[in-house]
Amino acid sequence: MADFNIEAIRAEVRAMEFVRGTPPEVAMWREDMAESRANLVIEDMIPTPNENAFFNMMLDEGVPPPLVSQILLRLLDHPDADQSLPVTPIAAAR
Repeated sequence: MADFNIEAIRAEVRAMEFVRGTPPEVAMWREDMAESRANLVIEDMIPTPNENAFFNMMLDEGVPPPLVSQILLRLLDHPDADQSLPVTPIAAAR
């Protein structure tokens, strides 16, 4: 992927209005992410430390998985990204 400025993204996420996950939901999402990471390692697609930090920050902020996906698309300026999300694409932030 790309190198994310984790603290800049955290600030944008904190400014967003969305329903944050409850502690039990976030715990479940952490378990799901651990399984996903294990599968990635099996497929020799090991996430970088920066990618891990991005996803861990999203969990710390209680961002639901579907919104994480949308934020990631917006960060990468993907054509399918929700342009209304208040997230600065990486290319524009440089």
